[in-house]
Amino acid sequence: MEVKSPIAGTVCKIIAHCDGADICEGDTIVILESMKMEIPIEAPKSGKITEIRVTEGMSVSEGDVVAVME
Repeated sequence: MEVKSPIAGTVCKIIAHCDGADICEGDTIVILESMKMEIPIEAPKSGKITEIRVTEGMSVSEGDVVAVME
């Protein structure tokens, strides 16, 4: 399952790491900054993060994939 950015912004912090650790629905994966606000991107379901596709400081557009879960 791909986790996508709901808005355009800059990745200011990566919370979850791609180490196969379990993550619960609602846990924060990445925090974006947009229009001087911090927007958390949360896990849509429980599972494992298999890939983080962004880095801190990276700009993302609405709909860009920020992480992949299984």
